[in-house]
Amino acid sequence: MAGRKRRRLKLLAVTFKDDTRVSTKGNIEQEEQEAWSFLPVELLEFIISQLTLKDNIRTSAVCKQWFSVALSVRVVNKPPWLMYFPKLGHRFEFYDPSQRKTYSLELPELHGCRICYNKDGWLLLYKPRTQRVLFFNPFTREMIKLPRFEMTYQIVAFSTSPKSPNCIVFTVKHVSPTVVAISTCHPGATAWTTVNYHNRLPFVSSIWNKLVFCNGLFYCLSLTGWLGVYDPQELTWTIRIVPPPRCPDNFFVKNWWKGKFMAEHRGDIFVIYTCYSENPIIYKLDQANKEWVEMKTLEGVTLFASFLSSHARTDLLGMMRNSVYFSKVRFYGKRCISYSLDHHRYYPRKQCHDWGEQDPFESIWVEPPEDVSTFNWED
Repeated sequence: MAGRKRRRLKLLAVTFKDDTRVSTKGNIEQEEQEAWSFLPVELLEFIISQLTLKDNIRTSAVCKQWFSVALSVRVVNKPPWLMYFPKLGHRFEFYDPSQRKTYSLELPELHGCRICYNKDGWLLLYKPRTQRVLFFNPFTREMIKLPRFEMTYQIVAFSTSPKSPNCIVFTVKHVSPTVVAISTCHPGATAWTTVNYHNRLPFVSSIWNKLVFCNGLFYCLSLTGWLGVYDPQELTWTIRIVPPPRCPDNFFVKNWWKGKFMAEHRGDIFVIYTCYSENPIIYKLDQANKEWVEMKTLEGVTLFASFLSSHARTDLLGMMRNSVYFSKVRFYGKRCISYSLDHHRYYPRKQCHDWGEQDPFESIWVEPPEDVSTFNWED
């Protein structure tokens, strides 16, 4: 009888220890889960964005916050990469703003070339010594030559990939305040076509590319903010009667003229005005009312600004949306300069760049390769 009682007491003691161990383990797991649930949203977005789609879906089942974040980064586009031009040699650097990684690639084909524009993965190049104009894809190494042409002070763009039958290369330069010379060409042509057009309003070309192709037309912003439009089908040139935005009192007029960028997105045209230490101002063209409308939000669109060509993207990482990314990196190449319209501030904070005085031939935004792992990147 006494032995049976001792066995019962021993069994109760073991059970109590096991319950205590399970309870302690449960508390630790709960504390760890609560710690993960309090991660900053931006950090959580970055972590989950690195997962495969399968793991992303699994992660979304953890809690409501993780579900919201996982859903926001589940389907994302790739942002363009910032391509830096070397001062010596042929090694070009490519910066991925979403991963904050830099790659390098030897491109001897670009020796003696000046990069003029980029679109749909193709660079438009000009060789001043030989006056050769050509297209080049930096990742496939494909090259398409155009007829020789003296490209001095023109601003230049092209409509679409040079492999498309609809590809048109367009350049414009002012001959006088009331006359512009427009030259066009296309892959397969034997010569460029140049025509002088008279302006109804004074039009002085911008110093660098303020030029986009939108809805079948080339839109060109003058130095003082007037909008010239070229129709490649009708072969017409007009100055739109759309008054330029007024320079704010806290902006320098020099910056207002020179420190601006132009981008296109799904039929909308954006202009980004910058001024040294002031926050940038973004306008969208209201075609119906013939006016520039200041944008307080980009509604999820991200703009990538550079003097040679600017781009727009949607469905990027949540932390990259509704922002403008400029063609400059800081902190030893670990962070790209950006401005958030949500937070009304630069990242990193307190940027004081006179964009109008920057070297335009220092960098350009380009389409990234489909699969980075297939390339033999330089160290």
